[in-house]
Amino acid sequence: MSFFAVLFALIIEQVRPLARGNWIHATFRSWARWSRRSLDAGKIQHGWLAWAVAVLAPSVVTLLIHWLLWEVNPLLAFLWSVAILYVTLGFRQFSHYFTDIRDALDDGDETSARELLAQWRQVDASELPRSEIVRHVIEYSVLAAHRHVFGVLGWFSVLAALGLGPAGAVFYRMAEFVSRYWVYKSKTPGEGASPALQTAAARAWGVIDFVPARVTSLGFAVVGSFEDAIDAWRHYNQRFAASDAAASGNRNDGVILAATSGAVNVQLGGVPLKARRSPASLGELTAGLDIDGLGEPGAAVDAEPTEATPGRQPELAHLRSIVGLVWRSVVLWMVLLALLTLARLLG
Repeated sequence: MSFFAVLFALIIEQVRPLARGNWIHATFRSWARWSRRSLDAGKIQHGWLAWAVAVLAPSVVTLLIHWLLWEVNPLLAFLWSVAILYVTLGFRQFSHYFTDIRDALDDGDETSARELLAQWRQVDASELPRSEIVRHVIEYSVLAAHRHVFGVLGWFSVLAALGLGPAGAVFYRMAEFVSRYWVYKSKTPGEGASPALQTAAARAWGVIDFVPARVTSLGFAVVGSFEDAIDAWRHYNQRFAASDAAASGNRNDGVILAATSGAVNVQLGGVPLKARRSPASLGELTAGLDIDGLGEPGAAVDAEPTEATPGRQPELAHLRSIVGLVWRSVVLWMVLLALLTLARLLG
């Protein structure tokens, strides 16, 4: 059932993607806001309580509906899984910006590419050279593919195998969403989450994404240049362990980018983009809220420069390589799910 639920969800999402600003994602945003306003009293225990309500409650509701539908008719439970995956899984929730930027660069229109990148991530990209535009597009796109496809697949597959239906997909996406959304809203007067709540959400997300990030990285290594990807991954771990970030940093994203760098031989890392400080209007500030689904703010967070990985300087051809890498990884996942489904049927 898991294999066919994922397959149908991906097909439907490619044919008819969710529109931006849809009521489903708006409901999840409202739920996250309500949880913060009602339960965030500034202490660490309140932070964990607010996180649990925001993330676990939708997951439990998803599970209970799955069990109820299963008792009525397994086909209804299957359709419920497809519906949940359609909301939480898919490329089309973020890929239109990738495609538009790639097309602009292909036409030699770097100005439009910078404007699209700035709109996508709410950053200042006005002075980026062509290679840096490509680098940032690769980094954002690979991480978005992990969070919207591979991470969701991992949690969905494991929990579905345990009889928990599509609850894993909701759990993963909500945990990822609130870890960014509460930080993003803290920049809005009167909407900010307490440091305790932000810390709880970040710590929970680091734990929840620990295994999926490494599974995604391994998948990229398998379908890309395996030795180079593993070598870049190992070097990143060594650098991270020796840096100040090891004390408090979340290195899951770094592992994915390091593996990507080696898999397609592209140089990633370096100076991050800076978040916009003075948006021209409220519409500009909130333009990215639905970009990546579940209210993806798209706003950059100022960070320290990172050491660049080995590899060739980013160029347009690498964007095509990334598309191939991601789709080969999807095929790998689907083959594994098909084999597991076949094993269960025969077993």
